[in-house]
Amino acid sequence: MNTAKLRSKRVLVTTAAVAALAVGGGVWATAAAADTDVPGADRDRVGAAAVRAVGGGEVLDVESSDDQGEAYEVEVRKPDGAEVDVVLGKDLEPIGQQTATDGSPVTDAQRASAGKAALDAVAGGTVVDVEAGDEQGVAYEVDVRAADDTEWDVRLDEAFKVLGKNADD
Repeated sequence: MNTAKLRSKRVLVTTAAVAALAVGGGVWATAAAADTDVPGADRDRVGAAAVRAVGGGEVLDVESSDDQGEAYEVEVRKPDGAEVDVVLGKDLEPIGQQTATDGSPVTDAQRASAGKAALDAVAGGTVVDVEAGDEQGVAYEVDVRAADDTEWDVRLDEAFKVLGKNADD
């Protein structure tokens, strides 16, 4: 499973429809990638299976896997804020899971502060995602969509100072 690939492809719809799931009391937030290859109904079914596998949470991204023996890669944010990449087989059986960040959940307050700092760096943008950083010295990684639909990765330190930003391809 390629965690970097999952992060680079992740694009959340700015207005997500939220519905309660009966299974595991989790929450499913409909997320759609601009170039997704998993259509709506399948996306919902696959996402629900991944949420069940981790015991609840919110689906961030669903993709078909190109790795042998794997059918889907799903990114889930658990209720504690930790993000998990779940790999499912063709029958939606869990094959594996891996913590997507360094394991440190991002609190709501940290998410808000990181989002504000990133928006100051990308004026007129919209925060798409905030994660704990996985590089030396990077505390937070924020994905921002600019008004012109350019995707930006903004890296912040623990004091929410911008360390750098770059446009995604």
